Amino acid sequence: MLPGVNLLCFGLMNKGILFTISAPSGAGKTRLVKALVERVPDLVLSISHTTRPQRPGEVDGEDYYFVSPEIFEMLVRQGAFLEHAHVFGNYYGTAQATVEIALQQGKNVLLEIDWQGAAQVRRLIPDAVSIFILPPSRPELERRLRCRGQDSEQVIAGRMAAARDEISHYAEADFIVVNDDFESAVSDTMAIIRGQRLRTEAVAPELADLIRSLMA
Repeated sequence: MLPGVNLLCFGLMNKGILFTISAPSGAGKTRLVKALVERVPDLVLSISHTTRPQRPGEVDGEDYYFVSPEIFEMLVRQGAFLEHAHVFGNYYGTAQATVEIALQQGKNVLLEIDWQGAAQVRRLIPDAVSIFILPPSRPELERRLRCRGQDSEQVIAGRMAAARDEISHYAEADFIVVNDDFESAVSDTMAIIRGQRLRTEAVAPELADLIRSLMA
């Protein structure tokens, strides 16, 4: 419920790296994200607001902030979201103040968002690193959706129909990972994150003393 902040300060003040992960429903994005947060030091997941109903086993404030459409619309009017999108009849949004605070603290932040949200983030924060997760095949994508046991046939059919459009935006991402073997997908995504953290502009400030001593 944090108010909006001035996005112009992102480029000057943040120390962490912002990552976005997008995928069609059923690609295994949520499981992958949980594994990344558990295994990668200093990587934090930004918890999104949503108007969709809370599912069995989900915890408010851990999986999502579950809010009414009226509260969500109020937050949009207040400029509270870094990005927000309408997906499968519900709204999702990322609180921008929460993200900025984490970045300024030197934390690397991960956003689990759809392609629309990722596009908004890229426009506002060009340095953000975007990753797109693909399923290994269309039959496997449908199998995963059915194995959830949470959605009706109508919902599954809608998600399969939407998958084609979602996947068509793969080329907008900086990196692509195919989630066939789960551990391989986790390893590949961790390598992307580690590679970005080792870029010269990211590590040079921390290595300034070492570099000066080596060049003395």
